[in-house]
Amino acid sequence: MRVVIAEDLALLRDGLTRLLQAFDFEVVATVDNGPALLPALTTHRPDVAVVDVRLPPTFTDEGLQAAIQARAQIPGLPILVLSQHVEQLYARELLADRAGAVGYLLKDRVGDVGQFVDAVRRVAAGGTVMDPEVVAQLLVRRETKPLHRLTPREREVLGLMAEGRSNAAIANRLFVTEKAVSKHINNIFGKLGLPPSEDDNRRVLAVLAYLNA
Repeated sequence: MRVVIAEDLALLRDGLTRLLQAFDFEVVATVDNGPALLPALTTHRPDVAVVDVRLPPTFTDEGLQAAIQARAQIPGLPILVLSQHVEQLYARELLADRAGAVGYLLKDRVGDVGQFVDAVRRVAAGGTVMDPEVVAQLLVRRETKPLHRLTPREREVLGLMAEGRSNAAIANRLFVTEKAVSKHINNIFGKLGLPPSEDDNRRVLAVLAYLNA
């Protein structure tokens, strides 16, 4: 699996490269600034890109903007964003594209090697991966109708859905049956005015798109 890495900190960039190579990824390019990222993505067309939001020269949103531009040229290009903090505006921009194959993790998640590698693979396969803290802050921001109509349990299920968890995974996490989870999900979609879907990626994107509208 071919990967492009965009990270300005040399130690982290080298660490990501070695880590991914150890799991049989092929790192085809690494860049340390925003202007170099777009041509790297469009030239190499990787199976997935691991991108820091804030890159030189301004350390604002160069990484994300380059990723969005690349996805405009290569629809569905898998992008896993890494950030030091929860950048709510950037998360909304990333999730505005409903093509899937996107992820947003906080950098401290890289310390959990198995979770990080799994996230890279899931995004490369077209899935959606959201850091629980990102999801929590997005949910907190949307204390408006009709989200406030959800019960505490439904909000909990919604948060786990937004992390990309399956019904079975949610049931295991909450110690309930899958039938109960399905009922909660149907209630959630009904209250949010969103049709239920058997496609996990579509349902996650639909919920997150609503939360970030």
